[in-house]
Formats: sequence, structure tokens, C-alpha cells
Amino acid sequence: MNKRLGKAIDIMRLAEVAAAQADGISLVQITETFGVNLRTAQRMSKALEAAFPMVEIRIDKDRRKWWKLNEQKLLHGQGIRDSELSALEMGIRRAERDGALTEVSALTSLRDRLLATMPSSHARRAEADAEAVLEARGHACRPGPRAKYDPLILGAIETALKGPFTMQIDYAGAQDACPRTRQIEPYGVLFGMRGYLIAREIGNGSSFRHFRLDRIRKAQLLPSSFKRDPDFDLRVHASRAFGSFHSEAELAPVEWRFSPAAAPVARDFLFHPDQEVTTEADGSLTVRFTAGGWLEMAWHLYQWGDTVEVISPPELRAMVEAHRRPDFPALP
Repeated sequence: MNKRLGKAIDIMRLAEVAAAQADGISLVQITETFGVNLRTAQRMSKALEAAFPMVEIRIDKDRRKWWKLNEQKLLHGQGIRDSELSALEMGIRRAERDGALTEVSALTSLRDRLLATMPSSHARRAEADAEAVLEARGHACRPGPRAKYDPLILGAIETALKGPFTMQIDYAGAQDACPRTRQIEPYGVLFGMRGYLIAREIGNGSSFRHFRLDRIRKAQLLPSSFKRDPDFDLRVHASRAFGSFHSEAELAPVEWRFSPAAAPVARDFLFHPDQEVTTEADGSLTVRFTAGGWLEMAWHLYQWGDTVEVISPPELRAMVEAHRRPDFPALP
């Protein structure tokens, strides 16, 4: 890591500690927290004063100097690091494994409360990063089929999204005999059984298109940047579909009813980020949300066997009923 960047990160971390602790932080605590000598701790305290003029400095009865930051927005702005959230997740899993239900409840409550204090975009990113850290450390995996993607293409997309920069892709659409070159403005990626790049095609209107990642044969950055549409919200856009496939023609209110026997399991599922769940008088569970992508909904509902009834939309109900078998094993 660049030495200057490392020092800047240390000062930000020092500010976090000075804001988090009721009494602030002293020189002795700085040496212990950061593993530095007294001279370095003094330099760090001076840097803290320069970077945060609002810091309060006091001297206690033993003539020790303390630094305290009362700006709580600083902590919220820092968010939760992926390593911190993954450590919480690992603690929860260990407690579950050991049967320590009190600790599971306390740690889960702490995790949820921390995420609740963050802007939704930061919280979602922290959760996703924490999952990635768990996978990288061998503590988690993602079973099931999924498409394979070229890492070079994914790398180009990631760089373009950070810019944001325009891109040029060679894309083979469903109706294309061979890949066609297109210039696009990338806005985000949806991952599922299939992955999609959300983008606007330059010179082809202002609507957002979904390009299947496995159909992108080549991707390269262009030297020009672009101004993102300020009204675009990736979460809101993603919520218009049940999975990763989007269809505006299928966007409609959805209502499913799970039998009393399936209700306890269904209650623990997040079918959609904007779902509304109602427990009926007979113990059944009704789930309502608005989204499209009936085929992906049907694929999921097949796992529930005859323990779920599709109330709406009628098109989805017909799809599920047409392929339902009474002997199909329900989701455990």
C-alpha cells in the first residue's frame, strides 16, 4: 500500500476511535491501538488536530492529554468495512454451530442495527463485500448452476462503472448471426443464474437495455466518460424483476399464498426486497410484491410443490398449474 495512503487511513481510524470512545483517546492508547512509539503517536495526534479542527482536547488530573470527536456523522460516513461485517457473520455462524442462541440473537441484532444506520447503498455494498470475503476465505460458497464469464470482460466492466467510462462491446444478441459492435454507457450488473449488464446503447434512445454477460464476446474501455442519469437507482431497477431477467410487459402485482405447513419456512425467505407478508387466520402466509419475470418465479415456485397457491398474476398461475405434479417434493 502507498505509504501516504496508509498514513491517511491510520488518521481516519484514529478519528473513528476518538469519536467512538466516551472519553476520547490518549497518547498511551494511540501507541497501544496502532502499535507505534510515543513520538509517532504525537505526530498522529497533531495530524488529527489538523484534519479535524473540531476535535476537543482536554487534560485530565494526571496531566494526560485526550482527544475527543463528537461528530457522529463521521462514524456513519465511514460505514462498515467488509472485513468487519464478515467477522460479525462468521461470529454468528460459529454461535449457531455451537448452539449459543443468546449470542446468535445478540450478534444478529448488532449486525442489523449497524446496517440500519448506513445509507442503503453502503449497506448493500457492505453485505455483498462481506459475502465475497467469506467466499474468498473458504467459509462460504454458492452452489448451483450459473453461467461462466470472461474475467477480462468483467474487469473492463468494473473499471467502466467506476469511471464512469463509455465502453465498446462485441455482443451476440439472440437474433444476431454474429456479434455486433456497440458503444454503450454502463450503469450496473445483475447477477443470478444468468448475469446482465445494464446499459444505454449510444445513439439508440435513452432506454436501459440488458446485455447478457455470457454473450459479450469482447469489451474495451473508450476514452470518453459520460454523465450518469441521476434518477437511476440500481436497487429500484433490480426490484422490477424477481430474478435477473427483466420484462416490462410482465411487470405486475404478485400474490402467493403458502399453506400453514409451509408458512414457517416461507416466513424466513426474502422473495423480494419490497415484499409485504401477511399471516392469515388459518395460519397460511400471503406474500405480495410487484415484479416481472414469470418464468424465474415459476422455476422457484416448483420447489414448493403444492404448498403454495398463486393468486396473481393469472399468467403465472397458469404456468405453475400446467407443470405441477402432486408427487413433486416440496422445499424442506
